[in-house]
Amino acid sequence: MSRHGRLGRRSIQLYAGLALYGASSALLVRAGLGLEPWNVLHQGLAGLTGLTIGVVSIVVGAAVLLLWIPLRQRPGLGTVSNVFVVGLAMDGTLALLPDAHALAVRVPLLLAGIVLNGVATGLYIAADFGPGPRDGLMTGLHRRTGRSIRLMRTGVEIAVVVTGFLLGGTIGIGTVLYAVSIGPLAQFFLRMFAVPPASDRSTVVAAATPEGAILRG
Repeated sequence: MSRHGRLGRRSIQLYAGLALYGASSALLVRAGLGLEPWNVLHQGLAGLTGLTIGVVSIVVGAAVLLLWIPLRQRPGLGTVSNVFVVGLAMDGTLALLPDAHALAVRVPLLLAGIVLNGVATGLYIAADFGPGPRDGLMTGLHRRTGRSIRLMRTGVEIAVVVTGFLLGGTIGIGTVLYAVSIGPLAQFFLRMFAVPPASDRSTVVAAATPEGAILRG
């Protein structure tokens, strides 16, 4: 694959993945059976502030990105794009999706949201334009403390879920199902969407992609 062709494919994967990530999060919101960890916090803050969950996601993402400064993390195009595209796509999808009340509708929405989230994660991470702000926080803490990424992620996400729940965010069977399935799903789709390597690297690519830190949000 030529350099320009590879860059074009990676760009499409990046923005398709981020848009699908926001859409998948919206499906989980409409299912109402439990959200992924960071969106528990976003939903709680949305209820507290009156902002939409997508706008809260953007604000929190930008705040987390500021934490990269003392951690000496270097953002990439994907990092900055993640902050805005996911939140906008989430709000846009929620505006189109009607409320779901019947369990026969909510369960398929939950399952579709989790699988689509895995697809989205594989797409945008395989694009290799840098981690999302929340993933970069995990890897930055790992580098600065020497603790494992798994430990850093677990600690941060427990704090996020507890805080979000206390603020009114939704946790439930969907939260648990997401936690146990997103890793295998994302790894599967990461391999599926892997872009053939090239000898040179773009200047907009961050130094490392957190394939072991899959995902935030």
